[in-house]
Amino acid sequence: MAERTSKQLPARGGTLNAHAPFHPRLGDLVSDLAKAGRIGVVVDLPSATSASYQLRPPGGGTDWRASSDGTTLRPVPVPITHVTPMNRDVVYDHRAQQAGLPVTIRHEDGGTSESLLVLTPGQVELYHIQLEQLIERRKAARELER
Repeated sequence: MAERTSKQLPARGGTLNAHAPFHPRLGDLVSDLAKAGRIGVVVDLPSATSASYQLRPPGGGTDWRASSDGTTLRPVPVPITHVTPMNRDVVYDHRAQQAGLPVTIRHEDGGTSESLLVLTPGQVELYHIQLEQLIERRKAARELER
C-alpha cells in the first residue's frame, strides 16, 4: 500500500497555530466536533456549488454537512501497529544529553511515517544491557538447535 501523505500545510502567508482550521481532502477520515465528535469520510468538498463539506459514516449511512471553514473538523489518526528501527545511525546530542534513534512507525492501514525515538543516557544504558542479554539468549538458543 502507498505511504500515507496527509500532511496539512498552512495557507500561503498564514500561520499554523492551535486555532488553525483543518482542511481535509476527499477520502480523509475526520471527526466533526459540531456533531459530538462523530466520525465521517469526506465525500464532497466545499466548492462553487457546495458551501460545505459532505461527510458520510465510514460504513455507510446518512450523510451530513460540516462548515466549509473546517473549524469543527479534526483529523482522525490511523492506529499504529508497531515501530521498527531504521537502518540509519543513532545520533547523540551532547547539549541535550539525549540520543536519537530513527524509527519507522507502521500504521494499521499499511502506511508508514518516520520519527525519532529520544532516549536519555540512563535509557541508553538500560537498553544496552537488555539487548546484550537478548543477544546472549539468541546465541544459546542457536547452540541448542545444533
